[in-house]
Amino acid sequence: MKRTDYISWDDYFMGISLLSGMRSKDPSTQVGACIVDKDNRIVSIGYNGFLNGCSDEDFPWSREGEFLETKYPYVVHAEQNAILNARGKSLEGCRIYVNLFPCHDCARNIIQSGIKTVCYLEDKYADTDSIKASKYMFEKAKVKLIQLTPQVDKIEINFTKK
Repeated sequence: MKRTDYISWDDYFMGISLLSGMRSKDPSTQVGACIVDKDNRIVSIGYNGFLNGCSDEDFPWSREGEFLETKYPYVVHAEQNAILNARGKSLEGCRIYVNLFPCHDCARNIIQSGIKTVCYLEDKYADTDSIKASKYMFEKAKVKLIQLTPQVDKIEINFTKK
């Protein structure tokens, strides 16, 4: 008899997204992204961080101050990293799982890449112009938005042998 307590595809892919976000060195915001095709195969993953090949020590992590002294001009968002990490694979018709609703820059990249569904957990910046612009673009591009309600409270990973 097969197990019945296995996790759903949505919980699995959001779990991969959250796990990926744990790679981020950003002290205030850790975001992960997981891109999945129509056959439930992972095409790519990413997390927010600084540019590939650049030392994290060379850039600021601050959220406040003069623009060039903050992280904002330098950080590559999780969604953008996942799209770039696909290295030219077709993302047409794919879904992207992210723990935080995509900003307007990421929305443009998601739409241009051909991704048709955005699954997200939180929309804590919903009142900002960036997110309002994202939602407007997604609506016009007919990208489906799904705020997930996980079926499980947590997914535990144990590295010790049983």
